[in-house]
Amino acid sequence: MRIEKISVQKLFGIFNHEISLNIEERITIIHGANGVGKTIILTMLNDFFNSRYSIFRKTPFEKFTINFDNNTKIEIIKNKNNDDKKSNIQINYYKNSESSKPFIPKRLENDSNIKIPIEILDDIIPELERIGTREWLNRQTKEVLSLSDVIERYESVLPIRDVNKKPEWLQNILDNLKIYFIQSQRLVNMNNPYQERISRNIYRSSYLQSTMISTVSAYSKQLADKIQDKFTEYGNISQSLDRTFPVRVVRQKVPNNLTTQELKNKLDELEATRNRLITVGLLNQEENSDFNIQPDHIDTDTTNVLSIYVKDVEDKLKVFQDIADKIELFRDIINKKFAYSSKKIKFDKEKGFIFTTENNESVRLEDKELSPTDLSSGEQHEVIMLYDLLFNVKPNSLVLIDEPELSLHVGWLVDFLKDLESIIKLADLDILMATHSPDLINDRWDLTVELKK
Repeated sequence: MRIEKISVQKLFGIFNHEISLNIEERITIIHGANGVGKTIILTMLNDFFNSRYSIFRKTPFEKFTINFDNNTKIEIIKNKNNDDKKSNIQINYYKNSESSKPFIPKRLENDSNIKIPIEILDDIIPELERIGTREWLNRQTKEVLSLSDVIERYESVLPIRDVNKKPEWLQNILDNLKIYFIQSQRLVNMNNPYQERISRNIYRSSYLQSTMISTVSAYSKQLADKIQDKFTEYGNISQSLDRTFPVRVVRQKVPNNLTTQELKNKLDELEATRNRLITVGLLNQEENSDFNIQPDHIDTDTTNVLSIYVKDVEDKLKVFQDIADKIELFRDIINKKFAYSSKKIKFDKEKGFIFTTENNESVRLEDKELSPTDLSSGEQHEVIMLYDLLFNVKPNSLVLIDEPELSLHVGWLVDFLKDLESIIKLADLDILMATHSPDLINDRWDLTVELKK
């Protein structure tokens, strides 16, 4: 299932927008003046697919429609004449123009579905200051907010249980189409540390502050974990194959049809694969030397044994293929963009990212290793976006990107869509992005939809 079109009527009371997605090209760019609703449309789409509805309750609009490629559609309607705030929106589903019973999502009435003690809400949301048992002051707007006000306004950043029992048609849509939102504020990451904070039952503000780490640092650690998971999978497969190898050799009754030359070619391919994994940082030079077989002579007596061995090694190394492809593309794009500043990215199964800068001294010294936070804001934005697209998004997802041009050099913007096309081909994604940058669009105005009054 894919989204074909998104439309909204009377957004902020004045805008009617219709966005047809480029199904073939898989990239759709929306642009327009400030205030026409680019970010709010992305947010509404993301929140709907994450079962969060406060954005629809508090945003002025009449109807928000999502059309799918299987002749079905969703309509979210604001019941502006309904005084009951608990049911001021309803969601309609149409299949072949026939409607199902509307779904009316409930609004949270109390704190029973918040997964954290309400006493620490001001720790989670920096602009809030607790001034009563169930009252908070918004330092920025000077408003006094009740608990229901806080939940309504900050639902998207709070860990909240969904209280709604969804109809089957809605659950099917949510199961079959995934949305991933790369927002404009992406340099600071507190999701993973915050979840750790909940699990450890530590609620002090000082702990929260200490765990608000940069996203690029969090992603470096995340990549190391992903690589370690692959090694665990590799180890399990290796144990199973190695344990049964002698039995399979003895039981092999039918001679292998591979010629000696074909077997030599397969061994060469395995060595090339091993060297590639070393290059991208998944294997060390001295490790797994058993892959490095260069036999000068292979007679017919050993052909069958080696054919089983080759198939086993192929199965073992296949574990790394997907992550190696992504790391290789990630490395190539980043190193191309970072070349102007003599920086490089490398990968390590223990550290994740390793950034280095070339030593410009006349005396030959090793390149200096940098912390991820030593990168400029533009470099961090680029690393974060690419990592999200390659490693955090599930295949066949629709990725929403708000202002991808933030802090990026104009030269990077010109190449952005070309790099994105390479990522889409590898990761199997659809992209809907909002931008102000004609440099990013470059000569691809055929991919754009202008939002205007």
